[in-house]
Amino acid sequence: MKKYVIGIDFGTLSGRAILVDAHTGKMIEESVLEYSHGVMTKALPDGTELSPMTALQHPMDYLEVLGKTVPDVMSKAGVDKQDIAGVSIDFTSCTMLPLDSNGIPMCFMDKYASEPNAYAKLWKHHSSQPQADRINKLAKERGEKWHAIYNHSVSSEWMLPKILQTLEEAPTLYEETYRFAEAGDWLSWYLTETESYAPSFAGMKSLWTREGGYPSGEFFAALDSRLGDIVGTKLPENIAYVEDIAGYVSERGAQLTGLAVGTPVALPDLDGPAALPAVRVYEEGQMMVIMGTSAVYLINSPHLVPNTEGIYLYVKDCIYNGLYMYEAGQACFGDAYEWFVKNLVPAAYYEEAKERNINIHKLLREKAMKQRIGESGLLALDWFNGNRSVLSDSRLSGMILGLTINTKPEEIYRAMIEATAFGGKMIVDTFEKNGLRVDTICATGGIAFKDEMLMQIFADVTGKRISVAGTTQGAALGSAIRAAVAGGIYPDIFAAIDVMGAHSAKVYEPIPENVKAYGTLYEEYKRLHDYFGRGENDVMKRISKH
Repeated sequence: MKKYVIGIDFGTLSGRAILVDAHTGKMIEESVLEYSHGVMTKALPDGTELSPMTALQHPMDYLEVLGKTVPDVMSKAGVDKQDIAGVSIDFTSCTMLPLDSNGIPMCFMDKYASEPNAYAKLWKHHSSQPQADRINKLAKERGEKWHAIYNHSVSSEWMLPKILQTLEEAPTLYEETYRFAEAGDWLSWYLTETESYAPSFAGMKSLWTREGGYPSGEFFAALDSRLGDIVGTKLPENIAYVEDIAGYVSERGAQLTGLAVGTPVALPDLDGPAALPAVRVYEEGQMMVIMGTSAVYLINSPHLVPNTEGIYLYVKDCIYNGLYMYEAGQACFGDAYEWFVKNLVPAAYYEEAKERNINIHKLLREKAMKQRIGESGLLALDWFNGNRSVLSDSRLSGMILGLTINTKPEEIYRAMIEATAFGGKMIVDTFEKNGLRVDTICATGGIAFKDEMLMQIFADVTGKRISVAGTTQGAALGSAIRAAVAGGIYPDIFAAIDVMGAHSAKVYEPIPENVKAYGTLYEEYKRLHDYFGRGENDVMKRISKH
């Protein structure tokens, strides 16, 4: 009997479910739903104003995704719920929310409907930067060994700064919270009514390792005396193993999704690493880059390298058992291009695109491709949402150098693409400098699949052969692969990858003369990067309104 699996990918603005043939890896149907509340940066639904650098979401949106997209893919494919062998979720991280003892978000309570800290803090919530600064300062003063795992820089995007912000701004909410959880772990709990916690979330964003657990109670107490007993209370002490499953769909989960009671639910994953199985990346020397609103760079290795300076973090046994996964990233990627076209492209360009029946991005690419490398005299820094790697500083900002009254929109557009490529090369160089080989790059995400100009620029800037995965749904397919293992279709993740993983759709080879030309520009990028990013000139922070 043919069996199917469902992978559910929760992104920044929407969630999607895909129905996949578990025996071939072919996607049969998909369903996408935009979040009703989107990203709340200015106000809560009741009008309560939010502070700068806040990025919240309403967890009810996530339940709506499960309740609409899962039955939709089954209905469109004509598949019976009994034929679903397993289901799995991936989620942007760290998306943290406070829960009561029944696993219900605190913002669902009337008493906390106007409290910002009761809602889900999205990955790009940066108003907890002061808390992150204090965590890093204390860890350095105490010489905490765990701090080196995270490049000696805990990000404001992670769990502990967000918890500390909640404690300081809403102490009553903190006290009444049973658990602070990643949204992916919460949804698995909601579906199964079984509390479990994935090692990927805990290891990558909650300062946990299998060998050492969390930081010590002494560290937490030194940070704030009220945090001394956080492990085992507000933070879960028992973390699952990567081979485990989250549980089985309960009556509540079945009522919400239309799935059969007892359907296996795999452990959830972060949306970035979730794509690794989908694009067949697990061998040493392979790097995966996920190109979306932000960008994630991942590489696996059986070895623990002695120096990880400039690498965002590393975790063992969180995606593949026995392998270390190293991560770096750019906090702003596709977001930068979208910001530009929405705010700085003149009406005449939109009119031309409309007349030619193409979108504005395609028009700008066509014009930008006519430029020679370096012709515009522009150079940009890709920090429009801060720098995640290699500087780990969300207070840095973007910059465009060389503007004149003759500068054209397509020149700026190309300079911004080149800036993200330079930022990507900075990451690749850092991996290699630290002893992690990068032989080939596999790119995934919608941008990689459709933007040939950008992909060739990336190959030319990095000097690496880049293959584009033959799926635009890497995270969702990766989740579906895990669901197939949880459902017993395959004995392990590698057997599932062999059948279900996507093959390359296109390959970009670096063009030697372009590599040389971009090498000159990259040296200038590095000068700007270090001048503004390593403390020689902190003007970006001094003039910031945040």
